Amino acid sequence: MKPNYTLHKDFRLPMGFPPEAFDSGLAYQAQAEDTFIVTYPKSGTTWTQHIIWMLHYDGQPLPVGKNINLEVPHLEEIGGEFVNSLPKPRFIKTHLTYNLTPYHPQAKYIYVARNPFDCAVSLYYHTKGFIKHYDFAEGTFDDFFECFITGEVDFGDYFDHLISWIHHKNDENVLFLTYESMKNNPKAAIVSMAKFLGSNYVRKIENMQILENILEHTSFKRMSLDQSRWSSERPSDMTPFIRKGEVGDWKSHFSVSQAQQLAQKFKTMTKNTEAATLWELPELI
Repeated sequence: MKPNYTLHKDFRLPMGFPPEAFDSGLAYQAQAEDTFIVTYPKSGTTWTQHIIWMLHYDGQPLPVGKNINLEVPHLEEIGGEFVNSLPKPRFIKTHLTYNLTPYHPQAKYIYVARNPFDCAVSLYYHTKGFIKHYDFAEGTFDDFFECFITGEVDFGDYFDHLISWIHHKNDENVLFLTYESMKNNPKAAIVSMAKFLGSNYVRKIENMQILENILEHTSFKRMSLDQSRWSSERPSDMTPFIRKGEVGDWKSHFSVSQAQQLAQKFKTMTKNTEAATLWELPELI
């Protein structure tokens, strides 16, 4: 059993994503004031969106009744016209590879990478939960793993995405973070983002109340409440959009064979790149 997608120009899009919005998103002309939040799906995207939103709004959390994907919109889901209608500075979410992401030398790009093992598990539950997008409610992890390992999932192969961005890890206008480092030290991650965004944001987090408020409201515990802010409604019997947020949850899902397959693909695809040392594979398998 495989998830269903809308096939558009060699992309697997979630059903319900308008192809014309995808095209419009790719055609968007990046602006100097733009900040792009870039991830492979299920790599800490919503968490990072909320941190950036709270930094911009002086430590105030996204109110119930608002949706983060209208405040920090998903470019290829909602289209370039919508993004163009937003006031500057614009904060924009994307799952595009480097070569497809709209570029401006003065725009900023925050990339968050998550180890492929936990990413695969999180994307599996995401795919099961959105019936209207994937029609995969009855799918098993074994079914999904075969799609993930071959790149037959939305937005394509995990490694193609990671490698396209790792080559730009040290670019002046790129902040490259890992999900695991953010979990290990969320305060340091917030400080790094503020410094990357500029002196106005650094001044904000010099106010300890603002910094502590961001830490509190972007914690897993707080973000797991009022989940309508992060996603469209899911059936009550499905796992929630904000599910666990753990590092290492993959160990309760992978067989030994699956772990070996993904570890081998990781070694092959990341060879001679900085991605090869992002995570300690012996600890993963």
